[in-house]
Amino acid sequence: MTVLRIVANIAATTTVPDIRNFYSELFGLDPIMDLGWIVTLASRETAVPQISILSEGGSGAPVPDLSIEVDNVDEVYRRAREIGCKVVHDLTDEPWGVRRFFISDPTGKLINVLSHLR
Repeated sequence: MTVLRIVANIAATTTVPDIRNFYSELFGLDPIMDLGWIVTLASRETAVPQISILSEGGSGAPVPDLSIEVDNVDEVYRRAREIGCKVVHDLTDEPWGVRRFFISDPTGKLINVLSHLR
């Protein structure tokens, strides 16, 4: 048996299009399926399926609902500030080799946005 993909499901507390726009605008994700009641967004990159199990969020941060790795965390941080995202954990270089920040999405999900330090 092989896991082919893992999908994060987010319950829409506002409208599905509003949440789709948030993730599309901030992360550049494209809709690959839209049935109205469900929209699936995707990157054109390939990733290894992963699940993280946490007892804490690290550096005193809460455990995030989603972690999204990007190639330029500073650019996403700038865009997040421009569109008025609530920053929960400010942009920080962490001792375990990532640069990250936390924001809340329109549904209240806590998102860890990160890049690995080179």
